[in-house]
Amino acid sequence: MASSSSTKRACDACHRRKAGLACTYDAIPQKKGPKGSRAKVISELRRREGQKQAEHRRQESYFNYGSQTSSPSSPIWPGLLSQDLIDACTDYYFKNMYPTMPILCQNQLWRLVAEMDGSTEAYSLLCSFCAFMLIQPGIETKAGHAIQALEGSISNNTSLGKTLLDVALRRRKAYDYIEKPSVNAVITSFFAFGCFFGLDKHNTAWFHLREATTLAQTIGMQDEKTYAGMDYEESARMRRLFWLLFVTERAYALQKHRPLTLHATIKLPSAAEDPSRPIAGFLYMVNLYRPFDDNFIGLWNKSRTDCSTLSLAHLQKQLTQALPAVLDCTHTQAADLRTSQHWLRTIVWQLSITNGFLSSTSPDSSMTFTYPIEVAKDLVAVTSQLSQRSMEVHGVGLIEKLFDVACTLIDVMSCVPLEAPSTSFGVSGPTDYLNYLVHLISTLRSGASRYLELIVAKIRDTLPPHMAASIAQPQPLTPIKAEQPSTPESSTTPFLQHADSVSSEYHSSSASSPYSTPPFKQWYPPL
Repeated sequence: MASSSSTKRACDACHRRKAGLACTYDAIPQKKGPKGSRAKVISELRRREGQKQAEHRRQESYFNYGSQTSSPSSPIWPGLLSQDLIDACTDYYFKNMYPTMPILCQNQLWRLVAEMDGSTEAYSLLCSFCAFMLIQPGIETKAGHAIQALEGSISNNTSLGKTLLDVALRRRKAYDYIEKPSVNAVITSFFAFGCFFGLDKHNTAWFHLREATTLAQTIGMQDEKTYAGMDYEESARMRRLFWLLFVTERAYALQKHRPLTLHATIKLPSAAEDPSRPIAGFLYMVNLYRPFDDNFIGLWNKSRTDCSTLSLAHLQKQLTQALPAVLDCTHTQAADLRTSQHWLRTIVWQLSITNGFLSSTSPDSSMTFTYPIEVAKDLVAVTSQLSQRSMEVHGVGLIEKLFDVACTLIDVMSCVPLEAPSTSFGVSGPTDYLNYLVHLISTLRSGASRYLELIVAKIRDTLPPHMAASIAQPQPLTPIKAEQPSTPESSTTPFLQHADSVSSEYHSSSASSPYSTPPFKQWYPPL
């Protein structure tokens, strides 16, 4: 036992059970937990975890509904939504995109800019608008727009667009736009859809498109009575927004096999609303998609079976005659209209072959197996007269339509015996049309879209070797007989240089297309 002069201390075990001086082991109670370097590591991990939790709580309070700290006057990154960026996006929109989506006016944008420091709704809309312009048409902005993010650097326009989109969606949570929707909320959701579509995030894109159509219906945009007594400018803008959603929903329903929510229940906007900004091309587009109602979408999505040869042949005739020979619209509108027209002809033909309505001896060319060759010829003829810039404006949506037409042409070439092409000047064959379409896909967006790899893989895996070899190297397209033929921009751009490096995951033709490739071999024997 220790001497009585020394301080009595209990060991750890006796100290815990309060044994006091009954303990015969002289020991100083020790701190709990790891010792030495191990203790320092654990302390550092706890410190970092605490910082993460504090940051998470700060962000939650910043973006929650009704949060008093979510004032747009304190943006996440100062300078994110600069006046220079807004001006660049606005300028490009009115020069190139307004005729296709006439849903914003100059005065409205000025009001939004004036209000954005005190209005979360205005700030969110402007963020989504600029994000859309950076992602979908991919406009080029000054290097000064690049900013430092929380982690890393926003080094390009797409990254900046993603950041603006994230901010727009987070900031709009600061007000209850669902219970109290507005036209601006509908536009914000539409721009969010366009961004996610351009980023190839189609589940999220579909969510925001349905959000836009739901908000539009909530405020009564589908009811003609809603427009009675409204300010003329506001009424016209709402009408155009409704019909833009109408067209967009149908195009997306056909691309991704989705259902419809909007129907042709209100009057079309007037072409004479604003002589300085004509919308004739926009009205052409509405009329192009108008025949695609619930009945057709039900057949396309296989929720209906009451399809007939006569109805599809009639629809093909409607599509062929839907647009005049000379379009009263801008070049960018013409690019979208002509491409959409021939893509829709391909869609209807897809449904015809799926239902077994085609015949080699049909007097109606749209009901024959070789009709996609005629469609491809018409598409090549019109796109060869358009500038690359007029097509670039429409982003990946236009590239996807070109891809669908080309995929269908490939399947026809692989299964249907083809006549030997004429060697006379001015006459081309399906190989030439395919060669041109692949070249066009490789030129748009500098061939950066995933569709170039997909089309190369489909050519390699579907066509006989002697046909695939003729597409493997760049070949000049024989001029197509058409009004005022011209060579497209960048016609010397090489393509298909990396055919052998395409991933094997795209081997099946059904995997190469956004929708199932038509069952050609079911109706036509292979070569």
